[in-house]
Amino acid sequence: MHKRITDTLLLSSVLALLSIGVIMVYSTSSITALRSYHDEYFFLKKELLYASLGILFLLIFARVPYQYLGKRVYFVLGLSFLGLILVLVPNVGVCIGGAKRWIHVGPFSMQPAEFTKLGLIIYLSFFLNKKQENLKKFSTGLLPPLIITGLFMGLVLLQPDFGTTFLLVSLLFILLFVGGGRILHLGLVLIVFGCAGIFLVMKSPYRLERILTFLDPWKDPMGKGFQIIQSFIAFGTGGVFGQGLGNGKQKLFYLPEAHTDFIFSVLGEELGLIGVLIVISLFLIVIYCGIRIALRSRDYFGTYLAVGIISLTGLQAIVNMGVVMGLLPTKGTTLPFISYGGTSLMISLIGVGILLNISSQSRADER
Repeated sequence: MHKRITDTLLLSSVLALLSIGVIMVYSTSSITALRSYHDEYFFLKKELLYASLGILFLLIFARVPYQYLGKRVYFVLGLSFLGLILVLVPNVGVCIGGAKRWIHVGPFSMQPAEFTKLGLIIYLSFFLNKKQENLKKFSTGLLPPLIITGLFMGLVLLQPDFGTTFLLVSLLFILLFVGGGRILHLGLVLIVFGCAGIFLVMKSPYRLERILTFLDPWKDPMGKGFQIIQSFIAFGTGGVFGQGLGNGKQKLFYLPEAHTDFIFSVLGEELGLIGVLIVISLFLIVIYCGIRIALRSRDYFGTYLAVGIISLTGLQAIVNMGVVMGLLPTKGTTLPFISYGGTSLMISLIGVGILLNISSQSRADER
C-alpha cells in the first residue's frame, strides 16, 4: 500500500510539474514565437507534442522490465557515443549560438547529450551491480567507469557543453559512492576532474568571463551581466504573489532564453514566491519518492538506476535554480519537466517510467 502511495505521489508530482511547464512555456514564448514564426503557439504546440511523446515513453518504460536495460547496456553505450560523434560531423550537427549540440531528424531536433546522461546511468548501474566484489580495486573497480565517463566528457566538451560535463562527473561520483567505492578512489575522481575543470575554465576566455560575471554581474550590467541582472529583476518584481500569469515584463525581450534556461525567473515574476515554493516542493516530493524506490528495489541494479535517475533530476533542478538566482555561474542547464526542450523532457519522463517499473517489481515481490 505504501508503495502504491509512493508511485501515485511521484506520478502526480511529475504531471503537476509538467503542467506548470507547459503553461509557462506558452507564457514565456508566445511573444518570441509571434515575432519569429508569426505563430504565438509555435513553441506551445511543439512542447505539447514532446510532452505527449514523453508520457507515451513513460508508460512504455513503466511496463518494460528495467532488467532489459542491463541486457542492452552496450547497445545503449554505442548509441550514446554515436550521437555525440554525429553532432560534431559537418552538415549533420546543428550549430546554435556557437555550440553544436543538436541533430535534426525531419521536423524534429534532438540533443544527444541528454540521451548520454541516461546512457551513463544505465552503464554505471550495470557495472556496479556486476563488479561489486571488485569495486575496491583500481584496475577493475574504478578505471573502466572512469574511462567511459572520460570519453563521454571529452565528446561533450567538444560541443562545447560544460554543464553536461559537470553532471556526468557528478553522476559518476554519486553512483561510485552509493556503490561502496573506496574513499581514496572517490577523492581521486574529485581531484582529477576538479583540476581538469579549473584548467578548462582558465584556458577558455568565455568560461572565465562567466565566473567573473557570477562574482560581480554589476561590473558589466549591459553586457555579460545583463542576463542574470534581468533574472534578479524578475524575481524582485514578482514579490510574494507575483504579477499574475502572463503579466511578466522580463520575457518581453529583456531576459534572453526566457522559455528555456531562465524560465524559472519568469515563473518567479508571474507566480511570485508562492509559485517558486510550489515548484521547489514538487521537486522535493519527486526526489523523496525516488529515494524510497531506490531503497526498496528488489536488486542492486534497480537501486543504482533509481539513485542515478533521481540524482540527475535533482542536480539539474538545483543547478538551474542556482543559476537563475545568481547562486551559481551561468550554465546551459534546463529545469526538468518545465523548461522548453524536447529531448530533455522525454529523457526525464523516460526516467520516471523506469522508476515506476522498479517500484512495481519490488511491490510485486511483497505479494
